[in-house]
Amino acid sequence: MQQQTDKDIAVLIIKEAKALFPNLSGCSFDKGFYSPDNVKELSSLLDQLVLPKKGKLTQNQKEHELTEEFVQARRQHSAVESAINALENHGLDRCPDRGIDAFERYISLSVLSRNIQIMGHFLQQQKRRQEKRKMKYRQTWNSNRRDLEQQSKSA
Repeated sequence: MQQQTDKDIAVLIIKEAKALFPNLSGCSFDKGFYSPDNVKELSSLLDQLVLPKKGKLTQNQKEHELTEEFVQARRQHSAVESAINALENHGLDRCPDRGIDAFERYISLSVLSRNIQIMGHFLQQQKRRQEKRKMKYRQTWNSNRRDLEQQSKSA
């Protein structure tokens, strides 16, 4: 897939993905993947195709891109873009290695390191929640103990 544009590989990507995941029913693309041929071929492969058109839209295209399903899928697409941006912000914006094998290794290790970072963040959040619960329990227990001590002194 090297030396190819996005619109040249869109159908190939979906065919390979369908081979791996036969239940794949929808996919969201960037505007760079748009071509009339891609729309035709991908529509036959997918139930829900989100492939925004570059440039000026016809009335039918406007209506299609304003449907609730299309808008919702585009919003989910922004989450993917956010993940890509996170990778870029953590060192994947430039690959210092040379050659396609080194590039593929670099990408794989970058994605792996980002996943480990996300898992670490999740574990930190989980530990913070546990600590908050412990503190809340201790405060409640100490407060109840003081109340009982005061009641026993006054009785």
